[in-house]
Amino acid sequence: MRAVDTNILVRVITRDDPQQLAAAEAYIGRGAWVSTVVLAETSWVLGTVYGLGDEQLATVIEMLLSHEHFSLQDPEVISAALNHFRVAQAPGFTDCLILEIARKAGHLPVGTFDKRLGKLEGAERL
Repeated sequence: MRAVDTNILVRVITRDDPQQLAAAEAYIGRGAWVSTVVLAETSWVLGTVYGLGDEQLATVIEMLLSHEHFSLQDPEVISAALNHFRVAQAPGFTDCLILEIARKAGHLPVGTFDKRLGKLEGAERL
């Protein structure tokens, strides 16, 4: 299966450039793999550049998890991160993803200075 970069994923989600969207959809039509790094970058771009709020971002990630053409790296890790992210006063999605990747790898706790991340099980606020 072929992989995609952040800009392909962003085009498919935002649909803001018809020419690039057509090329991106043609590329993913046979299936495409999305790494956790690309997903993290995409969440940053959508929040920072496109102004998506937490709820909108959570919806996008949920849709990507069930998208017919995308295969996400470690979907169980992404789902666990999404569950943390949806909790009130949760840290950003990328912080939640960092925690869940570390959990899967067996490298807890995650040391942090972030107050919100430090409240999650598996994180240790320094």
